[in-house]
Amino acid sequence: MDLSVVILNWNTRDLLRQCLTSILCSKSEIQVQVIVVDNASEDDSREMVRELFPQVTLIANPANIGFGAGNNQALPDATGRYVLFLNSDTVVTDGSLDLLVGYADSNPDIGIVGPKLLNDDGSLQYSCRSYPNLGTGFFRNTPLGRLFPRNHFTNDYLLTDYDHATPRDVDWVSGAALMMRRSLIDKIGAFDTEYFMFCEDVDLCWRANHTERGTRNEERGARNEEPVQKWRVSYFPDAIVYHLIGKSTDLAPTRMTYEFHRSQHLFYKKHYAASTPLLLRPIIPVGIWLRAVGKMARYRLRRLQRIVSGTDRKRSSNSSRGKKKS
Repeated sequence: MDLSVVILNWNTRDLLRQCLTSILCSKSEIQVQVIVVDNASEDDSREMVRELFPQVTLIANPANIGFGAGNNQALPDATGRYVLFLNSDTVVTDGSLDLLVGYADSNPDIGIVGPKLLNDDGSLQYSCRSYPNLGTGFFRNTPLGRLFPRNHFTNDYLLTDYDHATPRDVDWVSGAALMMRRSLIDKIGAFDTEYFMFCEDVDLCWRANHTERGTRNEERGARNEEPVQKWRVSYFPDAIVYHLIGKSTDLAPTRMTYEFHRSQHLFYKKHYAASTPLLLRPIIPVGIWLRAVGKMARYRLRRLQRIVSGTDRKRSSNSSRGKKKS
């Protein structure tokens, strides 16, 4: 088996059907296995898969165990040389799976590769990025960033100066469509299940390109040679996937905001805290959580405004009807 496609689903039945159709109805010269892991959906997603796609392996969870844990759950059943972790709100274009596998086969030092992701209107998603840093935290999706939208911290993070038209190595690629060599999964593991959702793709790519592939001695039978390079993480724009961002997370915005910032805090503790100056170590977590509280408060305020606005319209409508009757 060349490729195992693992699709995690939570209450996106219609999008999942579209995603599966794009994979199973496309012409492919490679062997493809498809596994769907359903995290306790309540929209008949499981019944749809069983009825319309009997060739798909379905894992039905009794509870939502999170993004990383759900994806990892498919690995014992995955038999491909590569594993593509794919969001349910995606559409894979014809030939893209073959292109991804062919690119990885031609570059045996690539451990992880991501395709080009496009919005449903064909515009580019910045799905390959640099690792976040302190400047990213200050300027990415913050009032300061809105005040200075062209700041170099955000541009460097999103790689906005890159044309996204030619393959290149990057720090990390989006977990919405991330293909990983199975031999590397067996070596370093897949997603860290401490992350419920968000940042697990950044963490996985970090671990991959901080892991040595071995030594030339191991690969060529030579002796006394220096270690070879670490595993590469690469962006391959010839393969194209459409991604409808946030269709699952939109169902629970407050919870997802909390999980996003909790994951940011976890990533900081795992990979940055030890090298952070002592004076900044207590400040950074406080900043992360203050930002989370601010975002959740805005969600609550907007929801309240919608409720009040809807009530006002209803009252206005009732009042108008009353005047007509009189």
